[in-house]
Amino acid sequence: MTRGLGGNSPANVQHYLKGIEYPTHKQALIDCARRNDAPSEVMDTIKRLDRDEFGGPQDVMKAYGDIE
Repeated sequence: MTRGLGGNSPANVQHYLKGIEYPTHKQALIDCARRNDAPSEVMDTIKRLDRDEFGGPQDVMKAYGDIE
């Protein structure tokens, strides 16, 4: 998986989660990203997150860092 600026970077994933309210569930992240017109690579990343509940953006980034 390519990481860095743009594309599938952590900052880019967070960009497409704009407006999400925490705590939240994985499905809410997926729905929010879809509403924000996230590209397929970002959608795939969110779907691969290994948690179902997120207390804040830091939990999303931790789960993102765990993706191999």
